[in-house]
Amino acid sequence: MADEAKPEGEKAAKKKTTGVAAMAEETKPEAEKAPKKKLTRAEKQAQHMVRLKRTGVACFAGILAGVVSFSVDATPPTGTALGILFLLAAIVFQKYIFFALRMDYLSLTAKDWVFQGFMTLAFWFITWTILLSSA
Repeated sequence: MADEAKPEGEKAAKKKTTGVAAMAEETKPEAEKAPKKKLTRAEKQAQHMVRLKRTGVACFAGILAGVVSFSVDATPPTGTALGILFLLAAIVFQKYIFFALRMDYLSLTAKDWVFQGFMTLAFWFITWTILLSSA
C-alpha cells in the first residue's frame, strides 16, 4: 500500500537504480571512458619486434635447458627432477636475459609470463625428448 501512495516518478527511479540492469548501466560508461589509442604503423612494428624477441628468448632458453638436461645425464625416471629443475631455471633466468637485452620486463603481465613459461616448456620437452630418443 505504501507503493500506491508514492508518485509514479519515484517508483520508476527506484526500479532504475536497483537490480542487475542498473549495475550493467553503471559499468558501461567506465568502459567508454578509456578508448584504445590508435597505434601508428611504426608503433605496431616496434611492439611486434619486442614480442618476437621475447618469443625467441623463450625458445632459445627451452632448447638450451633441454640440451643441458640431456648432457648432465638426467635420464628418466631418476633424472626427471633434475631436468625439471633446469626447465624452471630457464624460465626464471629469462627475466635477467630481458634485462641484459634492455627489454622492459617489468611491464609483462601474468599472462605474458605464462606464455614465456609455456614456450620454454614446449621447447625443453621437444629438445629433451628428441635427444633421449636418439641416444
